[in-house]
Amino acid sequence: MAIELTFEKIGGILEAGCDEAGRGCLAGPVVAAAVLLSEPIPGLNDSKKLNEKNRLRLAAQIKSTSLAYGIGCVFPERIDEVNILNASIEAMHLALEALRISPEMILVDGNRFKPFKDIAHLCIVKGDTKFQSIAAASILAKTERDQMMKDLDGQFPEYQWAKNKGYPTKDHVESIQKNGICEIHRKSFGIVKSIYQNEPI
Repeated sequence: MAIELTFEKIGGILEAGCDEAGRGCLAGPVVAAAVLLSEPIPGLNDSKKLNEKNRLRLAAQIKSTSLAYGIGCVFPERIDEVNILNASIEAMHLALEALRISPEMILVDGNRFKPFKDIAHLCIVKGDTKFQSIAAASILAKTERDQMMKDLDGQFPEYQWAKNKGYPTKDHVESIQKNGICEIHRKSFGIVKSIYQNEPI
């Protein structure tokens, strides 16, 4: 039986759920979303627990019914410069900046965040399985990033990003070993770092 996530106003204030997608990838941006829901949406859950069809359906519903939503992206060059944790937080800040309505509270998935303006925030481990606003953000971040990787696959078909979305799957790693890396790869990550620095794999 499906467990419905909490649609709750903490203290009755206007909340923005915030989450990111793509932290563990070898290529592509880290993408974050921020969402202010107007009403409960049945079926919301952590994006990783939903199939693609349901993610896309829910993403469309979130966009059409939410009070506001924003998307933020940080690309590989910046990820390599500041590290993935700081890049993920930066992407969340960009998503919050993109909101047309300023929230009174930010609910963040995970346990690390940096203050955004003067708005209070609350970090919630596995928040995307507990609060609808965070689950909504996880779905938007995931669907936006997946589409970006599908688009990039058209430019770099040898890496099969439409299929692996830049994650370190067997086929992606084998493609890197065969073809080397490109500008979309994160040069500070794993096998990409080894190839970039000409180290033995």
